[in-house]
Amino acid sequence: RSPRRSGESRSADRSADVPPWAWAAGRPAVPPSAHPAPGCAPAPPESDYDFAWEVFGGAISSTFQPAIEKGIKGVMKEGVLAGYPVVNVKVAVYDGKEHPVDSKPIAFEIAARECFKLAVQNAGPVLLEPIYNVRIIVPEANMGDVLGDLNTRRARVQGMETEKGRSTITAQVPLAEMLRYTTDLRSLTGGRGVFEMEFSHYEQVPAHLQQEIVEARKRELEESK
Repeated sequence: RSPRRSGESRSADRSADVPPWAWAAGRPAVPPSAHPAPGCAPAPPESDYDFAWEVFGGAISSTFQPAIEKGIKGVMKEGVLAGYPVVNVKVAVYDGKEHPVDSKPIAFEIAARECFKLAVQNAGPVLLEPIYNVRIIVPEANMGDVLGDLNTRRARVQGMETEKGRSTITAQVPLAEMLRYTTDLRSLTGGRGVFEMEFSHYEQVPAHLQQEIVEARKRELEESK
């Protein structure tokens, strides 16, 4: 994420401001012997991947289902948005075509990859970032400086209390903003501040930061070739 990048970023289907389903009709450069028609939509936050086989009337033999899922999972691992894995997605295969002689599992795997990429792109994917619960204990005299610093880190302060000259601050902060916090807190408090943190959940990266992350990631991938 440029200076904000964390290895835990993931991409997910956006569940707002776009149609709930984005269909891909098997029209990219796919083998002529395989035309699955998948659709993708956001899955519940607790589910990384839901798959539904909704083909009726034998348009595609169910024997090709493993190959189709393999293609989809391959794209999920490689990522569509800046190379980050895809999560929280529901995929349904509802129609398609097969050739009675020439259709092979590999053809459906390739077709599923291309169709799924298109479906995700049409759905408007977003990046997710890990959010951590943070508890900070500092001298009361340093509380204002520490709060000001937290505001620059996109933190959401949950609570504050002071007792016997020591202030405790609880907040939720993106992990990407905490990478240098040990050094920075030491500087702000003269070495008298301590903190602890634990994972809470994932949230959507703000749109302006997502663009920075995607562009930086593309440069990294190009330079590594």
